[in-house]
Amino acid sequence: MAGEKTYLKPIKSKSVVQQVIDRVTEAIIDRRIHPGDKIPTEQELAESFGVSRNSVREAIKILVSYGVLEIRRPEGTFVCQGFSEAMIDPLLYGIILSDTESMESLKELREWIDIGIIYKAARKADEDDLRRLKQALDDIQKAVDNKNSRDMCDADDRFHQCMADMTHNVLFDKIAYVTRLLTKKIRYQTVYNMAEMGKLQEMYDVHLSMYQFIKDKKQAAVDEIVRQGYFYEYDVLDEKER
Repeated sequence: MAGEKTYLKPIKSKSVVQQVIDRVTEAIIDRRIHPGDKIPTEQELAESFGVSRNSVREAIKILVSYGVLEIRRPEGTFVCQGFSEAMIDPLLYGIILSDTESMESLKELREWIDIGIIYKAARKADEDDLRRLKQALDDIQKAVDNKNSRDMCDADDRFHQCMADMTHNVLFDKIAYVTRLLTKKIRYQTVYNMAEMGKLQEMYDVHLSMYQFIKDKKQAAVDEIVRQGYFYEYDVLDEKER
């Protein structure tokens, strides 16, 4: 029992508010406090950490804004249960305000997430999953036939949401959602550029390859399929500018 309270030891120097945030976050990650648990009061935390109540109050406000804690008056402060979209905002702003190297890293991350999702979907998809994915694929073809970039973007997003759902893994689903959100602008720009260059059919062909891979439950290398579909944006931009 004593080990469960080790996160309540006094805090040393550094940003005090950040250290309070780190200490509470570590306790949640290590399952010393659990989703739904009530945390100690501001006064109790301040005394345990050896910091002011103002520092604890500020840390709690930040964790509430992140969707990690929630204040229930008059009961107290509790660890949130489940995923909240508020948790996405800090990551979004971190990427938005970062340099281009971070965007390159994000593109690489999405590439590997997509590869993992396709492999997992090929193993776990059921008939209903495949039906929904085929509908999204048909919507992509309609957008190509109509040369409608906006519909193409929307259908592309639905297609990838369907693939994430097919993993039947909530963590895959959440991480895929965040990476799609963060890469949305460059994906949309790519679609518009390819439409101008008359290459939307190529995007459909790549999505068709993904669908067939999952439908046939293949276990061959899928990385090239993913790379064709997602990570030639700058090549397209360069070609358009030449």
